[in-house]
Amino acid sequence: MNVQPDQTIALLPWGDLFEDFHDTIGISFETFCKELTGSWQFGYIDALSAAGVRTVLFFASEHVSTPSRFTHVPTGATVCVLPASPLHRAVRYTVKRTLFPGLKTLGAYLSTPLGLLARELRREGCNAILCQEYEYARFDVCVLLGKLMRLPVFATFQGGHQQLSRLEAPMRALALQHCTGLIIATQTEIERVRTNYGMPPAKLARIFNPLDVKLWCAIDRDEARGQLGIPLDAQVVVWHGRVEINRKGLDVLLEAWKQICCDRPGIDLRLLLVGTGSDADELRQRIATMQLRGVMWIDEFVNDRTKMRCYLSAANVYTLPSRHEGFPVAPIEAMACGLPVVAADAPGIPDIFEGGEASGGLVVPRGDAKALALALGRILDDEAGRRELGKRARCRAEDSFSLEVIGKQLHDFLLSHQT
Repeated sequence: MNVQPDQTIALLPWGDLFEDFHDTIGISFETFCKELTGSWQFGYIDALSAAGVRTVLFFASEHVSTPSRFTHVPTGATVCVLPASPLHRAVRYTVKRTLFPGLKTLGAYLSTPLGLLARELRREGCNAILCQEYEYARFDVCVLLGKLMRLPVFATFQGGHQQLSRLEAPMRALALQHCTGLIIATQTEIERVRTNYGMPPAKLARIFNPLDVKLWCAIDRDEARGQLGIPLDAQVVVWHGRVEINRKGLDVLLEAWKQICCDRPGIDLRLLLVGTGSDADELRQRIATMQLRGVMWIDEFVNDRTKMRCYLSAANVYTLPSRHEGFPVAPIEAMACGLPVVAADAPGIPDIFEGGEASGGLVVPRGDAKALALALGRILDDEAGRRELGKRARCRAEDSFSLEVIGKQLHDFLLSHQT
């Protein structure tokens, strides 16, 4: 689908400054612009583009002194980087030397340079503002800016459901009252927002995160295993994401893997882990201490979709043991590659697999290593059932998460509220 854009959305990701998150995963700004793909924001950009909507990404950073423009090469989106304000710099410097939580909240409110942002929004001809999270200070100040500029302001839910401090509460209530609408994929989060904030149903849209299912498709398994040095007769479980042990449930996965291996002593089993993060050292120590067999860990942030498709294609089953998610893209990538999924019931997972096994997945309780081991073992031991679940997973990805399906939904919701 090739539609010429006639509307423009300003997309403001979560976080004070660009480097706050990307530095933790070793992604420079150059790498971000030239190579980074796969996250929800790029899915939104591609889906909106398919529906004839242009997206401009806005970041603040301490590494620029004037507003600077770049191009995100994989999607073609404009990236506008705004300099952090001197006041924000001063607050951040002070926060490092004090335990007063209010200063951190103040810093979050000051992280968006509103004057510069307003100027660049006009320059880009933006028709609406879309913030990554509504439970964050940037959303509050953007709602104010939207009122001043007569621009509709929306926000998505990508997992941020906690305020930094009690100082946000009155600001958040006002912002949610005056915003144009929220995009929330999970039914549980919709209920939380309606209960806590009294949001009217008309302001809430249940729209899933999109994925380019034409791009995310499996390659030949034998070819993939040949590239990775994995025996053709091995049984392979794969996981990919940020290495945050508690949040991502990696401790649960390791315990489950230990049980799976003990129950199948004569089978060549492989656990393929792909990703890095703040808990990489701890994960390495846990793997060594537990003396787990068959663990293959790619300790790097993989932003090459061709590589990631190879890792997924080499596997028999995908797992997501997370304790908390917003609406995860990772299992949908695996589903698009024809993999059955075993996932913990973190937020978003029951929505992705709302048809249960008919959607290509098995859902188990969070934090339950035994249940995870049993579900993974069931799929590993049943080749015919595994193939059928994989087919169902691919169909679910095509029908519910494609760029065309989600792009139309985003277009209709975001651009039907012109101020």
